[in-house]
Amino acid sequence: MASKETFVAFVCDQLRGTGAVRSRKMFGDYMIYVNDKPLLLLCDDTVFVKKLPALAELLQDAPCGVPYEGAKEQYILDPEDADLLGKVVVILEPITPLPKARKVKKG
Repeated sequence: MASKETFVAFVCDQLRGTGAVRSRKMFGDYMIYVNDKPLLLLCDDTVFVKKLPALAELLQDAPCGVPYEGAKEQYILDPEDADLLGKVVVILEPITPLPKARKVKKG
């Protein structure tokens, strides 16, 4: 079951003021980008963020789960908690690299 577009729009709205926020449909669900950096994964109307050392203290009590079969365990965020979402973005945005540009195949 994929995330609903209304849920994606709600999460993006919760991130207002953290930078340039956009979503992109990927693998049947959505990735949320802030300033062109992939920060949050939305799967089945659930917000996931990678378990990174920079987030360990802030999210020590957060539930964890697996967004899809074969994925590593990630933190689950409450989409209603705009303050927490903002704090996560403030921590992740400076340490997350921009995605590498894809090479265009000729032929």
